[in-house]
Amino acid sequence: MEALSPVSLGFLGSLAAGAMTAVGALPVLVSRTPDRAIRDLALGFAAGVMLAASFFSLIIPSLDASELRYEGSVIPASIACLSILLGIGMVALMNEWLPHEHFQQGREGPEAASLRRVWLFIIAITIHNLPEGLAVGVAFGAGGREGGLPLAIGIGLQNAPEGLAVAVSLLGEGYSRWRSWSIAALTGLIEPLGGLMGAGIVTVSQTLLPWGLAFAAGAMLYVISHEIIPETHRSGHQNKATLGLSVGLVLMLFLDVSLG
Repeated sequence: MEALSPVSLGFLGSLAAGAMTAVGALPVLVSRTPDRAIRDLALGFAAGVMLAASFFSLIIPSLDASELRYEGSVIPASIACLSILLGIGMVALMNEWLPHEHFQQGREGPEAASLRRVWLFIIAITIHNLPEGLAVGVAFGAGGREGGLPLAIGIGLQNAPEGLAVAVSLLGEGYSRWRSWSIAALTGLIEPLGGLMGAGIVTVSQTLLPWGLAFAAGAMLYVISHEIIPETHRSGHQNKATLGLSVGLVLMLFLDVSLG
């Protein structure tokens, strides 16, 4: 582990986190699928992990990195704010331009009648997972094993219930158990691509480090607000979703402090 470069660590860390999507989806192969309330609780947990990771593993390290390079607090704060907005804007544009379909909201983005329904789902999950891989890669590229490990563990933990939610939703759309699991597992393979990209960018230029950290945080914040929280509140299980978010947030905080 110590001999690996930050780029290799970023790729392997995001690969391991992405693989937890497949692990989380395994119950659809061997047991009765959970009801909607449990799925909303699990997705709330995922949102809590991502929310804590955005601030404690990305935004705060971004501010620290800027303060080492620039005097005062105005420039570090400006870099963080601008980068967060750029990250939010990037995922918002992807959400607007790429044809995709939500499980409850239906189709969004440009018309794509020729695309099969399953690929519309995969594109939607790609929009969701790419920022997570980017965040893990940036964290490893910025701080090596100590900087990236807490975030990789946290993202991996939230990918497990997320993978189950994807597989269960596909199962409800009429796909077989095996195919539902396979598609959910496939979506996790997007994360190492983002991890490789994020780690590579920040290791090429340390000037980009605070920008990359806060950019990844902004991308994840958009996913939390636009995708996960509305999905968990749509079926009347707000209390369970909030409980899951609270547990995920404090667990990620504990991991970040104890492992970082």
